[in-house]
Amino acid sequence: MKTAFKLHEQIVYPLQGVGQIISIEEKPFKDEKLLYYVIYLPVTDMTIMVPVNKAKELGIRAIVSEKESREALHIISEENEAAPADWKLRYQLNLNLLKSGSIKDIALVVRTLYHRSKVKELPILERKLFDDALKILIDEISFSLKKPKIEIEQVVFSKLEED
Repeated sequence: MKTAFKLHEQIVYPLQGVGQIISIEEKPFKDEKLLYYVIYLPVTDMTIMVPVNKAKELGIRAIVSEKESREALHIISEENEAAPADWKLRYQLNLNLLKSGSIKDIALVVRTLYHRSKVKELPILERKLFDDALKILIDEISFSLKKPKIEIEQVVFSKLEED
């Protein structure tokens, strides 16, 4: 069976962040043998197994190109649009964007919640969503641009402050 990703390839797992395929193994499941990606996620220090045939459905994808990373950084510096005042609605909208796994959507979540936090302190769930989105964004852009995470974090915050 041909797999979409290769051994040792860096991938992005929505809501989890950047991971690396450390092995591709065949394991018995019910009455058949299934092929699994074994993925190590350094951000949470977890190793997970994902069926190869479910990877796309779960939103697992390759690290974005340098061009896409730069576009995401541009999104962060754009003027923020007003978000719904109801935090539960806002939380659900942002969670759905984060689940999409698109780096542009992740950048949008970071921008929206950052600017919202400047107006009023975020509720705990939204704060965690912001922290998770920020970590995932920094991780992926640092891999994509081959730059240290600390440098990307500084770039992200300087772009968030641009007006």
